[in-house]
Amino acid sequence: MGLGMAVTLDQAGWRVTGYDLDAAAVAEAGGNGIGCVAQLPELAAEQVVLSLPGAGAVRSVVPELLEGARPRVIVDTTTSDPGTSREMAARCAEAGVAFVDAPVSGGRTGAWSGALTAFAGGTDAAVDSAAAVLSILTKQWSHLGPAGSGNIVKLLNNMLCAVNIASVAEAVDVLAAYGIDLPQAMTALNTGSGRSAVSQVNFEGAILKGELVGGFTVGLMARDVALGIDVATAAGARPSVLSASKQAWDRALAQLGPETDCNLAPSAFTSATDCFSSAALRPDAAPDQEGND
Repeated sequence: MGLGMAVTLDQAGWRVTGYDLDAAAVAEAGGNGIGCVAQLPELAAEQVVLSLPGAGAVRSVVPELLEGARPRVIVDTTTSDPGTSREMAARCAEAGVAFVDAPVSGGRTGAWSGALTAFAGGTDAAVDSAAAVLSILTKQWSHLGPAGSGNIVKLLNNMLCAVNIASVAEAVDVLAAYGIDLPQAMTALNTGSGRSAVSQVNFEGAILKGELVGGFTVGLMARDVALGIDVATAAGARPSVLSASKQAWDRALAQLGPETDCNLAPSAFTSATDCFSSAALRPDAAPDQEGND
């Protein structure tokens, strides 16, 4: 995601410099024309875009940025938590730096094409200072309120996606149990009121065609659902359907492991059939290929 956004900015005419702890990521960035600094404090830029593994990394990186040549604005696209964003925004404000939490949706394809959606939180002035960057990286972005607001909306977005994946997988399992042609039935369902981006793009467009690499992992989805439940309960909510989704994704995590692609997760949500097994989705695959799926 980070490299895709860097390349998108570079292609839009911005001068882009990167930083990553992973030597392989640095090498890949260089192969795409993005030079990287060796140490984070060396990153001298007016605008810094963060794309990090989680809130813990944000808490570590932002103070380092404030120790070096301070940027004018930090745009954090990480799927983080609102408490972290509020704390970082306050620290940045004390240092005269704007901070915007702007987690994104749209996956790697969106990052490389400038077609992400961003959910922005921060002061009016902070978001205004980030507007030029967000306009290049996204097809649509919204200012949703003070620092942390973007995180809340992004977590709810991912939770709804998680519920959709599990529920559509269960529905397909029922279809398979009755021997109904799955692609034909999914096409029919996607003309009805129950359709969703998940049923159309993830299932009809990819999974049922045997395309099992979507680019988002089970570990990340389970993490986001758990974070979303924490955010909901902190506000006094006691969601039942979303909590059931957490149980489902915890099972998927235990069964499949954190690095498994979410396009393989439906196999953990079936109870009547094995319609999402490699053999079912890729009937022409060689035995060793099946085992690797």
